[in-house]
Amino acid sequence: MNGADDLERLVQAVMASPRYAALSEELVRSVGARELQKRRNFKEAVKQTRSKLHQVGAAYQEDNMQYAAWEQELERLPSSVESTELRAFCLRVMAAHASTRERLPILEAFYQELLDHLPPARSLLDVACGLNPLCLPWMKLEENAQYYACDVYTDMVAFLNRFLAHVGAGGGAQVCDLTARVPDVEVDLALVLKTLPCLEQLDKTITPRLLQGLRAKSIVVSFPAHSLGGRSKGMAQFYERQFLQQVEGLPFKASALRFKTELAFLLERVE
Repeated sequence: MNGADDLERLVQAVMASPRYAALSEELVRSVGARELQKRRNFKEAVKQTRSKLHQVGAAYQEDNMQYAAWEQELERLPSSVESTELRAFCLRVMAAHASTRERLPILEAFYQELLDHLPPARSLLDVACGLNPLCLPWMKLEENAQYYACDVYTDMVAFLNRFLAHVGAGGGAQVCDLTARVPDVEVDLALVLKTLPCLEQLDKTITPRLLQGLRAKSIVVSFPAHSLGGRSKGMAQFYERQFLQQVEGLPFKASALRFKTELAFLLERVE
């Protein structure tokens, strides 16, 4: 196979599908390059690239995310994060993404308990965020806090920027492939929610590198307590053992908080 030409063909073939069209081209190119090296032929490389991208992103959201309709609806809503109408909108939209949908039953308790254990946050970075920035009304951040976010979907990032602007939050969202780089922004708090298992499917060594690369005083890392199909299979226990081994020796003090659908760790940087 001709490396450069085949990679261009692969990227075009993968992104021609509506399911992957809005993905970061950088991510598609990175995954595709690795699959071309490992697979016997071009067709198999395309198939495996799609499979990997499904595992790390597409499996978690509905096929047809209604961003245009949501943006139009958002324009008619109050901008206050205390608004009942705005909160109802956020809850409904977050249900379209598996990660935030799982958090909805514990949403208020999740952020209240997490933030009760942390200093006030005037700036926050939400990596591989999905629709989590719509949790902002429940986060009780400091007034005029800066909310930075990143994800691999271009259409999602555009929608999140509309939302953050609507509620008057500073910061903004950007497209970012975390396997290639860590956002270079200094914040009080970074959120890495149910993200590491997905990233490790692309790069098994990414966890310590990502955590050390985040320029944050405190980091919240979480893991799902059960699979997308609803089975627990000892997942929380497995993730707890693995994560504590991964952060051993890193400059963080770690403490665990357990919720019905999620296992969270507070990492406070030790100087």
